[in-house]
Amino acid sequence: MARKASKGDALTHIDSSGEARMVDVSDKTATERTAVAEGRVVMSKATLDLIISGNAKKGDVLGAARIAGIMAAKRTSELIPLCHPLALSKVTLDITPDKKLPGCIVRATVKVTGPTGVEMEALTAVSVACLTIYDMIKAVERGVRIDGIHLVEKIGGKSGHYRADR
Repeated sequence: MARKASKGDALTHIDSSGEARMVDVSDKTATERTAVAEGRVVMSKATLDLIISGNAKKGDVLGAARIAGIMAAKRTSELIPLCHPLALSKVTLDITPDKKLPGCIVRATVKVTGPTGVEMEALTAVSVACLTIYDMIKAVERGVRIDGIHLVEKIGGKSGHYRADR
């Protein structure tokens, strides 16, 4: 399902003179659109155990990260210069501790009915949730790594359904 760029493809945020621009979506039909993004926060087993037990000094790591991710999705247009402000209808953040990693798998699902997609909102939600986990545990372990933030799936809109090969 992954589509590669071809020579006929153009960058939508660049005008004919090479200047950055916000895409005009006024003629696009409002449809239901969903995006799912994912990332990982890799850490030592001891740090993961601290998160799971709820004994981190700063409090509920996963709860704080979940709220931060949801808030970030709602404010994406304030962070990414050419994103449209959207009235999101759903934002969920699922954070799963994974002892094999060891670390946390962070997954955001964002939904809207509108003329443009929510990929950036889902990616922003995951990014900020991962950063929040890092912030809350950095005093215990500075070598925590944020990995693999990517779009998992996009549903709706003119370009149709996309699912990552991973």
